[in-house]
Amino acid sequence: MMWRVLFTGLLAAACALGANVKLYMKDGTSHLVREYQTQPDRIRYYSVERGDWEEVPLEMVDLKRTEAEIQKHETAIKEDAAAQDAEEKALRAARREAERVPQETGAFLVQDDKIQVLKQADRKVVNNKRRSVLKAMSPIPIVSGKSTVELDGVKSAMTVKGERPEFYIRLNAEERFGIIRLKPGKLTRVVQTLNVIPVTNEIIEEQETIEVFRRQIAEGLYKIWAVKPMDPGEYAVVEYTEGKGNIQVWDFSLTK
Repeated sequence: MMWRVLFTGLLAAACALGANVKLYMKDGTSHLVREYQTQPDRIRYYSVERGDWEEVPLEMVDLKRTEAEIQKHETAIKEDAAAQDAEEKALRAARREAERVPQETGAFLVQDDKIQVLKQADRKVVNNKRRSVLKAMSPIPIVSGKSTVELDGVKSAMTVKGERPEFYIRLNAEERFGIIRLKPGKLTRVVQTLNVIPVTNEIIEEQETIEVFRRQIAEGLYKIWAVKPMDPGEYAVVEYTEGKGNIQVWDFSLTK
């Protein structure tokens, strides 16, 4: 009969995967079996508990429930295998993606499926009308009161088109990172305003942060892009430690 052939096929699939199944009886009991065979008037099965072949009349066996259990188990195995396959594919894709990004720390623009290295900007700190040029990794000089971190010029030399450009950032350390909008000055662009508290020298940063999605590609490597479309203007990818005044800046001018 067709249903008996179906049971035999399902059981063969389950046994091929090395799984034990429950052979259910109509009285509510069950036997844990390694395999079973449907014969004209009886079920022959290998008992896991007793380690031997046994037989039971066919009319005592709840084959519908047994079949449902086998199908459920087989579906779960297939779903697990599919999930593992998808995970492996995602990991391979992430490795390939990470290999495309230069190994040095910094920010990188993704445009037309190409990766372009962004130049780190020279920052300047203005304290009471005095300007201090900072080296790439140097913290700000601690001066009580209000200061601003600025970039020379009203427009970046780097032009990026689009409303939601994508960037990679490979971190120098475990720090905060993202995209900020720069405020226009007379001849500069303001990255952030710093308030240095007297005595404690606590630094409070103020900046216009853009809400972004962050996707980790590898250790220390992330892809970031804006949640909402960005208006044309001056922006920067940044990396910094909150309260330390050590912001690193990769500026760009966004156009449509």
